[in-house]
Parts: sequence; structure tokens; C-alpha cells
Amino acid sequence: MPNVKVVDMAGKEVGEIALSDVIFGADVNGAVLHAAVRAYLMNQRQGTQSTLTRTEVSGGGKKPWRQKGTGRARQGSTRAPQWYHGGVALGPKPRDYRLDMNKKTKRVALYSALSAKVAAGDLIVVDQIKAEGYKTRVMVNMLNAIGADRKALIVLPEVNAQIVKSCANIQGVKTTLYNTINVYDILNAGKVVLDKAAVTMLEEVYA
Repeated sequence: MPNVKVVDMAGKEVGEIALSDVIFGADVNGAVLHAAVRAYLMNQRQGTQSTLTRTEVSGGGKKPWRQKGTGRARQGSTRAPQWYHGGVALGPKPRDYRLDMNKKTKRVALYSALSAKVAAGDLIVVDQIKAEGYKTRVMVNMLNAIGADRKALIVLPEVNAQIVKSCANIQGVKTTLYNTINVYDILNAGKVVLDKAAVTMLEEVYA
């Protein structure tokens, strides 16, 4: 059972917490992590890109010149791909890029991502993350104090508009809830900052 020290917003150690072996001490499965990240990125694509083929470009109904006897190559339409204003050959069309993962695989990927952060020392537990008003400086000072002043993912136990808004202007910092956390955000963050209450809820939901 991995143990992680608990710090306050000033970076001072205030205790220690024993994390669940199931979630934070699992074997890291690289293949599943790769599949989870790929699925996440593919599912972000809208798939609405489209080009006009030769059948969709206006014009081109008349044969440009007769088939034989002109000395030029035979042409049937001025909207073939080789013509100016012609259609696009083999261009993209709307499609669904979505990749599905079953629930068990998603959970294995989440365990692997969190366990990798713990093993690398990149998971920080804060006793209580709070903000009095909309103060970006408060969040900046906290991140600097706990050593997460670069890319950081802040995981909260509940929606807190003051914290979310205070972090919105900090480059590289993202906030999320314990029940909407995803593998891509975990791996993409330099440090994962967990509110202590969010740790308990994570273990209740996912263990």
C-alpha cells in the first residue's frame, strides 16, 4: 500500500495518507495506456471535414472538345480532378473517428496512469484546496509551494467555481472532478494534485 505525504496549500507537510493498492499501486500496463490515450484523442475529433468530388462541383456538363482529331488528350468534363476548379480526388469526407473501450479496460488504464504517477513521485495530495474569492494568485502560490508550478492537473471532490475560475488563467493548469478524471489528462500533466477528499471519493468509486 503506497504512502504519500499530505501537504497544505503552503507546501508544509501535515500528515501522511495510505493509498489504495488497487488504484494507486497497480502494475502499469503500457499497451492499455496507449489504447486509452489513442481512444481519447480520436474521440475528440469531430470528423466533419469534407471536400467536393467531381460529381459535387458545379459545371462540367459539356464535353470540352470532341473525342478525336484535335491532337489533345481526350476529356469528358472540365470538373475532373486535373482541371482548375475541378473536384478533389480521394479527399476527406465526413466520418466517425470514435473508438470504444470496454469498462474494464478503461478502469485498468486509469489504475495504470495513477500508479505511474505515484511511482514517479508526481502525485501530490493537498489537505484541502480552497480559494476565498476569485484569486489567481492564491492558486499560483499554492502550485509554487507544492512544486507543481508547471503542467498540473488539479482533482477536486466537488465543483468549486472559485477554484476553477482562479486556475483558468494559469497556463498548463487544468481542473477536473474525481468522477470525470481521464487517462490522457493524468499522463499529460507534469504533476497530479489531489484534494485529500477527492482521494477518498476516488477510492470509493473506482476501487
